[in-house]
Amino acid sequence: MFVGISNTPRDYAWGSTTAIAGLLGTTPSGKPEAELWLGAHPGSPSVITDPSRTGGAGNLVDWILADPARALGSALVAEESDAGSVPPRLPFLLKVLAAASPLSLQAHPTSERARTGFALENAAGIPLDAFDRNYRDQFHKPEIIFALSETFEALCGFRELGEVRRIVGELRALDAASENPQPGALDALESRLLGDSGLRDTVDWLLRDGRGGDTGEVAWLVERVVGLAQDAVYLAEGGAAIRFPLELATVRDLALAYPGDPGIVISLLTNRVSLKRGEVLYLPAGNIHAYLLGLGIELMAASDNVLRGGLTPKHIDVDELLDVLEFSPVPVPYLAPIVHTPGVSEYRPDVADFALVHIEASAADAAAGAADAAAGVPMRQFTLTGPGIALCTAGGFLVAGATASVTLKRGESVYITPDEGTLTFAGAGDVFLATTP
Repeated sequence: MFVGISNTPRDYAWGSTTAIAGLLGTTPSGKPEAELWLGAHPGSPSVITDPSRTGGAGNLVDWILADPARALGSALVAEESDAGSVPPRLPFLLKVLAAASPLSLQAHPTSERARTGFALENAAGIPLDAFDRNYRDQFHKPEIIFALSETFEALCGFRELGEVRRIVGELRALDAASENPQPGALDALESRLLGDSGLRDTVDWLLRDGRGGDTGEVAWLVERVVGLAQDAVYLAEGGAAIRFPLELATVRDLALAYPGDPGIVISLLTNRVSLKRGEVLYLPAGNIHAYLLGLGIELMAASDNVLRGGLTPKHIDVDELLDVLEFSPVPVPYLAPIVHTPGVSEYRPDVADFALVHIEASAADAAAGAADAAAGVPMRQFTLTGPGIALCTAGGFLVAGATASVTLKRGESVYITPDEGTLTFAGAGDVFLATTP
């Protein structure tokens, strides 16, 4: 069964006013359009375009509640029942994300941590919509991001301490060459980076002491690092050799968006990555990250649990964040695809909640595919083992399953029940398919 779905982009302040509309061929609202949600998350469930096909249900949440076996499939309903989650739910959320300015530094909990935290906050009587609530549901929130813009800028995961110290070394050289050297600010940072728990100790200090506003040691450090980063950007523009130009330019940019925020310095402790179009990051539980700029397809477990760590006016629970964060340094967490056939690439992280399939075909591929089809050779195919959501971002396809078919054009999305089984995509363009692995 193919069920047409749609939604209205969320107007978070950091969103682009043009990127999502430009991708999908829709009319811009004139307001920031940050995220288009496609799924059954209660915060913004997808609207069903023809409720007569779903017994009158107007959105995916209502339909899944009314007819879970049909919407999710008996296998997923049984898995959800065995896991003790009630009621049955779609375990993933597909988004189009367009960042025109940086999002907050953040991390997400494990499933066990989320269940425990949610129960404790419920027992404490903290309302779900309270400013200081950490856990708004009992689920984890691993996620992947597929870059659609030519570059997608992000911070992700802590870098090696040795490299952090080299960045501090460059800042020291810039400080020494300045008209008014202030080595004491960097002394305070470097002293906390010593030892096996240097990253944890430094983040703890920056966030806890950084709450003092525009006074104190952290405020001095942030101001000094921002000033040195600005010097570095000017020097680099003049042809000087700067070893960490991207990291220091990021400091300058973050200071413009969040002046005085201790997350500006935390950014130097993390990997700074520029994804190229078509590259994918996987951000598991505990991974500190922030999206900075760009357009992408994001797929995640259906949860709203976010522990923030800077670059935000929102609530920061330092103790809970420190317990959730994974401080072991990691390389940039790229996720390579499983290429099933040419034009069918699956991105499957190590969680059971979701996988992302990218279907792509050029006009020449489509013409060759039509000839192959006439000879009995299938075109682009992928076999569902659970429910799916497909979004066309370019061109158009005829999508056929075991019981039905649908025409999917740029900007259109459809919910697919698991009984459709093997899907065949005939056409040219790009489709992103979210499903369970």
